[in-house]
Amino acid sequence: MIDRARLESIVREAGRLALAGWPGDGHALDHWEKTPGSPVCALDLAVDAFLKQELSALLPSAGWLSEETADAPERLRDQLVWLVDPIDGTRDFIRGRDGWAISVALVNTRRPLLGYLYAPARRREEGGEFWSGEAGKGSWRNGERLAASSRDSLAGARVPARKLASEDADLTMVEQPNSIALRMAMVAANEADLLATLRWGYEWDIAAAGLIAREAGATATDAFGKPLNYNKHDPRAFGVLVTSPAIHDEAVDRLAARARMFSA
Repeated sequence: MIDRARLESIVREAGRLALAGWPGDGHALDHWEKTPGSPVCALDLAVDAFLKQELSALLPSAGWLSEETADAPERLRDQLVWLVDPIDGTRDFIRGRDGWAISVALVNTRRPLLGYLYAPARRREEGGEFWSGEAGKGSWRNGERLAASSRDSLAGARVPARKLASEDADLTMVEQPNSIALRMAMVAANEADLLATLRWGYEWDIAAAGLIAREAGATATDAFGKPLNYNKHDPRAFGVLVTSPAIHDEAVDRLAARARMFSA
């Protein structure tokens, strides 16, 4: 039986560690690019090391898959695996914006059991935004039970974006944090009706938020409408689509041609 109170305290402490060096509070930041277009900073690595140490001590039997740790194939033999993005939304973090979060999920045989997001730079008067979800039991933000968007029409749907393709001009743009996990969580909190990406991404980006969205009543799949699975040999998925249930099929149909083109 996992100690959920201890797990929550670990995620919160990881957030405090990141926030202590966040440029939004005037701190200087050491950062660079792992590969072109893929930024990383010293705090990514520090938070990753902290989480690996603490989560491994909390549940020694669980494997590990993280954006900032070299992948180890033995995780594929583990029934339980931690999926971690120490700072999801690094671009916002580096720029001193608040659209970043700590993302931690515990996966059991390809399905998330527990998911946590902590965005300590947001709603700071409340101690940040702390999101959690548990399979079969629901999801919450700052202790408030979440109920996802119930929109039944794709036209006019709220989508976190700064620009829309011409074929999506009937959608409504809302705030777009850099963190994909926070954008997914916006559907869970009924602050958006649709989140879609059409690129290859990684399991650690979406595992916690996907569970939180699903437990709030949203539908979460890949860009083709197929189920999301985790701890795969290749820890990637093409796109993610999180919507109110009633518009999911219509969203899949609208994206189908673009998804086939970009995934090729």
